[in-house]
Amino acid sequence: MSDASRGADGATDADGAPDSDRSRPLRDRVADRLRGRLLTALAVVTSAVLVAAFYYPVGTVLIEAVVVDGVPTLAVFAEVFRDPFYFGEFARLFSGESPLAVARALLGPDRRLGIVGFTAYQAALSTVASVALGLPAAYLLARFEFPGRRTLRSLTIVPFVLPSIMVAVGFVATFGDNGTLNGLLGLLGLPPVDLLFTLEAIVIAHAFYNAPLVARVTTAAWESVDASAVETARSLGAGSVRAFFDVVAPQVYPAVLTGAALTFVFTFGTFPIVLALGGFELATVEVFVYRLVRDLSYAEAAALAIVELVISLGVLLAYLRYEARNTVSSRGVRPLPRKSLFPGAPTAREVLPRLGLAAYAVVAGLVFVAPIASMTLASVTGGDGALTLDHYRFLVDRQRTGAAFQVRPWPAIRNSLTFASAATLLALPMGVVVAVLTTRRYRGRKLVDAAAMAPLAVSGIIVGLGLLRGLVFGVEIAGWRFAATGAVAIVVAHAVAGYPFVVRTVAPGLEGLDRSLIESARALGASRARVIRDVELPLVWPGVVAGAAFAFAISIGEFTATVVLATGADAYTMPVAIERFIGRRLGPATAMGVVLLVVTGLSFVVIERLGGETRGL
Repeated sequence: MSDASRGADGATDADGAPDSDRSRPLRDRVADRLRGRLLTALAVVTSAVLVAAFYYPVGTVLIEAVVVDGVPTLAVFAEVFRDPFYFGEFARLFSGESPLAVARALLGPDRRLGIVGFTAYQAALSTVASVALGLPAAYLLARFEFPGRRTLRSLTIVPFVLPSIMVAVGFVATFGDNGTLNGLLGLLGLPPVDLLFTLEAIVIAHAFYNAPLVARVTTAAWESVDASAVETARSLGAGSVRAFFDVVAPQVYPAVLTGAALTFVFTFGTFPIVLALGGFELATVEVFVYRLVRDLSYAEAAALAIVELVISLGVLLAYLRYEARNTVSSRGVRPLPRKSLFPGAPTAREVLPRLGLAAYAVVAGLVFVAPIASMTLASVTGGDGALTLDHYRFLVDRQRTGAAFQVRPWPAIRNSLTFASAATLLALPMGVVVAVLTTRRYRGRKLVDAAAMAPLAVSGIIVGLGLLRGLVFGVEIAGWRFAATGAVAIVVAHAVAGYPFVVRTVAPGLEGLDRSLIESARALGASRARVIRDVELPLVWPGVVAGAAFAFAISIGEFTATVVLATGADAYTMPVAIERFIGRRLGPATAMGVVLLVVTGLSFVVIERLGGETRGL
């Protein structure tokens, strides 16, 4: 049976309503018709919001790369592509030199990668590091049982949504000249290390963010492996290693590739981490887009942003296509049994994996725990190393006596909570509607999915600039001028940034639903909207709650677009406050970072207490 409206006996009238509906009161039939059109209406509203809040603002900025002084031209693109500063040795290829000469230059010792090449290079290194750190965590969570496993699984995604500026503070507190790492090395009589403003620091920070994402998607895939298939392979004589490579690995590696693709997209468009830990000496495309915007070079910034968009969107499209081909329903699957992590006496075969997990725990502690612990310690430590609450007192004093132009803590906390709540209320219905649309079978579905996920690939600087010059400065339509405050623009920007994560958490659940339940409800006369409300959404409720927590946490920590929209307005958030504090004193920045950490962490308690475990991100 298809999703078309039909009665229990299969007969329908010209409008698709069952024949039995003709005997029902007109008011009930009209109400059913309206409910049946509700999904279409919500889709139209969602599309309108995306056009007004994302596609139009971004388009107005990007159009400046091809329209200069009102004249269409590709001169700006030609200048960018031929500039070795941006494209390194590849610029010679765009200037007309032979590919062979360019290849020899790339293989030479003095090769230049350019900004675009370096961005791709650091993104590739960050992807490798994230996968290397994420896979052992997935193995631990999927194959072992231990107290607090569910809580740890929920917390694996917290680093991914922590504000980047706060992570930068944590890494400075850990790996700085006077950081905890050098303090510990000094106690051991070892020489200090200098990791700040190096490529290594950038890669480690990116792994801090994205390894938990790789772990989460891989854990979900590992838990979906059918134990009966493994048992069948073992009964046919396959050893444990061969059973793993022949049965388990083929079902797990698509999730690993998914995590790797997302990591590359996120790290290719990185901004605050590189700005804080690498500076302009190790700048990426996004950092130079920000610099060009700050210098009012909009045309060049737009051209560079389009280059970034094409690369990121190309990887994202490949990811979406791969995900669609490799989505496997876990319905009816008997998962592999988990082993106890702390057995009384492990066998010889179990010793090596546990030693490996112990070594991994040390590395994970240095990468994941040390920055947060160092930031917390720095927030309660004075210049002489003694414990103190002076940094928190500074925040209280700034709140009471700070000048009007200074950043004060309470408005930053209040704005962050207000903006996050409003952005979640906007992002959640948008994400659910898009998830419903992208899990239906119709021509052009992949195009809709790619268009809906575009905010993941577009520069946050460009989104913020487009909203600032459009929504905030005002747009004139038919003689009427429409404008919004900076606070409204920030909420809209946060909702646009957060709703794709709602889609990615809700869509896998909808994709795996038993279609017979939906067809039975439709056969009993339920409208499409009522089936979604009464059947589908209750079954994917954990994904909906997880999506809400994602949207809230991402809004709390969003910095890139906010720093553009909050300029000159009393709409600064906690991440913006941290950035302004860190430019003057590290102590108050760490104290504000701890406050932000608590707020962000609490948002994910919602997943654990209300949503439970869910597939997807």
